[in-house]
Amino acid sequence: MGRVKAVELVKAREEDAEELAEISIRAFHSDVHCGAPAAGGPPGYDSPAAQVRFMRGCDYYEILYDDGIVGAVMVLKKEEGHYECCGLFVDPQYHDRGIATRAFELVWAAYPDAERWTVGTPAWNARTNHFYPKLGFVKVGTDGADGVIYEKTMN
Repeated sequence: MGRVKAVELVKAREEDAEELAEISIRAFHSDVHCGAPAAGGPPGYDSPAAQVRFMRGCDYYEILYDDGIVGAVMVLKKEEGHYECCGLFVDPQYHDRGIATRAFELVWAAYPDAERWTVGTPAWNARTNHFYPKLGFVKVGTDGADGVIYEKTMN
């Protein structure tokens, strides 16, 4: 029987910023297949320097799959009991393997004091607007631009 591949979260390291930016570019550019008007991403998605700034400004985790970096998830504490997933990406070659779902499960386990989670995503992104409700998030509004805000209340 073969070894089972596992998803793990580890605190991001500044020396991985270039690799994380490269994965982020691939991930966000793949959004053209999900409704994006053109290749692109959120501010800093393509910059190693911005990845380092993100690491310093929030809880930034590398998503490891079978010991290799395949993506990242970023968490920001908004207020007591309320956390926001302020960034998530997975290399497109690893999509549809349950990696992002498992990453969320690990994040939730790491923040047992969280009563509420929020996440925003572009309205045009068919993939993420399907994904978040599958995880129990409910649409609660818009961000005033072209974004949708989702919320999940923890039990």
